[in-house]
Amino acid sequence: MKRLLPQLPSLSSIYLPCRQRLFRLWPCRPSQNRLLTTAPQNLADDIGSIAPSPPSPLSSLDALARNNTSQPAAYQKPVSLFPGKTNRGPHKLHIYATKHNTHITLATGTRQPLISVSAGNLNFKKAQRGTYDAAYQLGAYVMGRIKAEAMLNEDYAGKGGPIKGVEVVLRDFGPGREAVTKILLGSEGKLLRGRILRVMDGTRLKFGGTRSKKPRRLG
Repeated sequence: MKRLLPQLPSLSSIYLPCRQRLFRLWPCRPSQNRLLTTAPQNLADDIGSIAPSPPSPLSSLDALARNNTSQPAAYQKPVSLFPGKTNRGPHKLHIYATKHNTHITLATGTRQPLISVSAGNLNFKKAQRGTYDAAYQLGAYVMGRIKAEAMLNEDYAGKGGPIKGVEVVLRDFGPGREAVTKILLGSEGKLLRGRILRVMDGTRLKFGGTRSKKPRRLG
């Protein structure tokens, strides 16, 4: 007989707003105000004595809702990762890859350059500056310099503060574009890869404008 009866939860296990709504819908006359608080509890106790129900996790949530008087987390003001006036936003890693050279610039959120190098700074001359190998070595050099200067540490006191987030800006489609991308995805960029927030393409597009240069034809 006990198995056939439904297992109803006790009144204390019902969530507080639902319990208050249940009291408003409970049928009673104005002279039976006591029924609002006693009858549902007694009814649930009588049924619970016939078919006992296991303790519900809602009872602990109800106690937590009573004790929690603070503002919900969803309505709290979000905490910025980049506080202060000297660091407005994440760092920027600009990769300008032309067919003749590759330029890499690391700047703060206020556009103050921290590292600005090209393939020519690594003693690549003339046509060698536009090769894939030159761009790969340039990307490895930048990653090594970021690690050597401890820009990722919390106690970094340099310009712009520590690097908490990076936005990668790619421009043009030279050989250095793929080379630096391989650096960021490889072992050299494992420390910086986890802090990349966004990857953007800053390639210039011309709509109309002046007449383009005549294409070079050999032979």
